[in-house]
Amino acid sequence: MERTGSRPPVRLSGPIAVLSAALLAVGALVATAPAAGAADVDLASNGGFEAGLDGWSCTAGSGAAVSTPVHSGTSALKATPAGSDNARCSQTVTVKPDSTYTLGAWVQGSYVYLGASGTGTTDVSTWTQSAGAYKQLTTSFRTGPATTSVTVYTHGWYGTPAYYADDLTLTGPGGDPVAVPATPTGLRAGTATASSVPLSWSASAGATGYRVYRGGTKILDTTGTSATVTGLTASSAYSFQVSAVNAAGESAKSAAVGVTTATGGGGGGDAGLPAHALVGYLHSSFANGSGYTRMADVPGSWDVINLAFGEPTSVTSGDIRFSLCPVAECPNVESEAEFKAAIKAKQAAGKKVLISIGGQNGQVQLSSTAARDAFVSSVSKIIDTYGLDGLDIDFEGHSLSLNTGDTDFRSPTTPVIVNLISAVKSLKAKYGDDFVLTMAPETFFVQLGYQYYGSGPWGGQDPRAGAYLPVIHALRDDLTLLHVQDYNSGSIMGLDNQYHSMGGADFHIAMTDMLLTGFPVAGDQAKVFPALRPEQVAFGLPASTPAGNGHTSPAEVTKALNCLTKKTDCGSYPTHGTWSGLRGLMTWSINWDRFNNWEFSKNFDAYFGG
Repeated sequence: MERTGSRPPVRLSGPIAVLSAALLAVGALVATAPAAGAADVDLASNGGFEAGLDGWSCTAGSGAAVSTPVHSGTSALKATPAGSDNARCSQTVTVKPDSTYTLGAWVQGSYVYLGASGTGTTDVSTWTQSAGAYKQLTTSFRTGPATTSVTVYTHGWYGTPAYYADDLTLTGPGGDPVAVPATPTGLRAGTATASSVPLSWSASAGATGYRVYRGGTKILDTTGTSATVTGLTASSAYSFQVSAVNAAGESAKSAAVGVTTATGGGGGGDAGLPAHALVGYLHSSFANGSGYTRMADVPGSWDVINLAFGEPTSVTSGDIRFSLCPVAECPNVESEAEFKAAIKAKQAAGKKVLISIGGQNGQVQLSSTAARDAFVSSVSKIIDTYGLDGLDIDFEGHSLSLNTGDTDFRSPTTPVIVNLISAVKSLKAKYGDDFVLTMAPETFFVQLGYQYYGSGPWGGQDPRAGAYLPVIHALRDDLTLLHVQDYNSGSIMGLDNQYHSMGGADFHIAMTDMLLTGFPVAGDQAKVFPALRPEQVAFGLPASTPAGNGHTSPAEVTKALNCLTKKTDCGSYPTHGTWSGLRGLMTWSINWDRFNNWEFSKNFDAYFGG
């Protein structure tokens, strides 16, 4: 959200920049690999692709065996990246612990990678930027003391043409056959909320992953020995089991554990909101081209009024301050007493008034526990002083980013992320179930996570990519409403693996569908961001053209609502459901809507019968 009008969208570095960083990281691995020992054998199955794709698994159907061009024999692999898929083809190979292996392949194409994962030591990869004819790639690694299998793979790069691979070999000591892991034991459930339950179990020897089942149906995969199941219904009984998996197969399911969820609405609850709510930001601490609007003059159309903004005394202090716009800047500003009285009047009419923290200028980095505690104390003081209903998190810019190596949104380690989650949970605990919690991230911090998460496996990506996902996920049982800013955004890839651009119904449909369907983070099917409930979701738009890039006409807003709630007017994007319970709309801002003769709120009222 901005004090002024529009600003250029933030964009990721391009593939070349990412690959340059990757080159620095893996350059040492391109050195000539050590010669194989006399007892070494080639462990790769069908490395020449003479039997088609037998033994290989390629993502999104990207691979095929072709007869030309080949390096030797009659076949080679052709794999084509598309959208967020990099055409990764892999197989799992049985190896021996504490042993050295050499991986090689002949490849052709632009940005072709060869690598091994699950080594138990340091996973390796090497690549070529451009190979007009077949070129050999080699690298080597040593397995860990308990490693009995590794995954070898090739892949290309997003948006590049097809690549070719042939004669892939993995040379080293032959491994003993991998046995199916034992059935997990010790499955237990933690304290269930109205919509989620944490599960944990004992590790199974030889397992590389686990599958969680609900009522006999698989619901998620994980590599750890714990998982949190979300999206459950309040006051309902569930049964869970878990199995262990590795290259040899899947174990039998564990003994079942029964769980009954807590009473209540689940998540953040309705918090007294109407079935369809209109959310708007009120410029209370500053003026801009839209002019100052007094609290008492906000029309009854607005169900949630976010006071913009509470800002920190410094970026890392955590000490948040809020005050009304100075008279010199806003000649028509009301007195403090009038402002508080108007808030009470809105609340008496059933409206919610929140303090919004951040905005474009209010960078907040809770990088220490001291900053976390100052945040809790200072935000509490603002809420108590003005008698507010809750908190809106509008962290933008460089407030949230992920440290290198923080790769799993389900268990973040970056201090600014961990401390923000802790601070908000403390506020929720202090104010109870009626506390309203909303968030207004930009698409860069949420939906972009479908393609990129943090600095990426090789570094070089923008570490802010997808950085809101761990916050949303950790707080989903406390979250009242998420309204992503579908504006000031670059083009974003949807679940159809196509890029979508601002300004029309298509963008809002695609971006909202991602939140209501869930999506694999950075394309990793083992790390799926679970869907939010429709009553937790709204989408945000500029109220008028000068309010921000991506203004959408009322007719296009209506199309988006029709598609998401009725599955009509959907255009070319295939939604994954119909969500009549979609909570509503958010806009930047009430002031800019007033500037535009209330066009935005009038359209909302007409659609939902307000």
